[in-house]
Amino acid sequence: MQKFNQHVGIAAPLLRNNIDTDAIIPSVEMKRVSKKGLADGLFAAWRYRDRVGREPDMDFVLNQPGYQGVSILLCGRNFGCGSSREHAVWALDEYGIRAIIAPSFGAIFSANCIANGLLPACLPEADIQSLAAWVAGAPHNRKLEIDLPGRRIKAGDGQEYSFTILDADADMLLQGLDPIALTLQHKDAIETFEQTSFEQRPWVDLQKTPDN
Repeated sequence: MQKFNQHVGIAAPLLRNNIDTDAIIPSVEMKRVSKKGLADGLFAAWRYRDRVGREPDMDFVLNQPGYQGVSILLCGRNFGCGSSREHAVWALDEYGIRAIIAPSFGAIFSANCIANGLLPACLPEADIQSLAAWVAGAPHNRKLEIDLPGRRIKAGDGQEYSFTILDADADMLLQGLDPIALTLQHKDAIETFEQTSFEQRPWVDLQKTPDN
């Protein structure tokens, strides 16, 4: 997966609380068996006046000219709640979102973000409101800078905000390793353990013999 270290990007405010995974990617938009082709259905119920004809609703923030090219979302509490739908993260990723800043996240959604290289950064609600108000004046000229190693978000007006993330999650993003890749870092130790365990307890795995 893609590493995350520092990122500078346009931020868009989507300050509703409890945005669930069905709002992020409605089930009717999940017609593919791969991670590709989902961005068009991102926030489909809000982005389009006519979801079939794809007529954009210009009242929705992501359709507004100032927020084209957005890569950071400023969100409300409990973002990504609801289901374990990983398609929600895949759609955000394909759309170009690299980080989501919210006071809190759905636990499974947050884990899916980490596994796909997206940063879920926790920041107090008041700080998010301040950032949203600042970027709204000129989104393309008021980009946010995110520093994952330093756990900081910098605004061009000189303000800095400290966000929180679990150390283990930050390490995965910094190294660009999903849970499987992280486990495979210990491949030699795992294979040594398996071999030793079988030699000591051959009855555990009846499918193996000392010769294979």
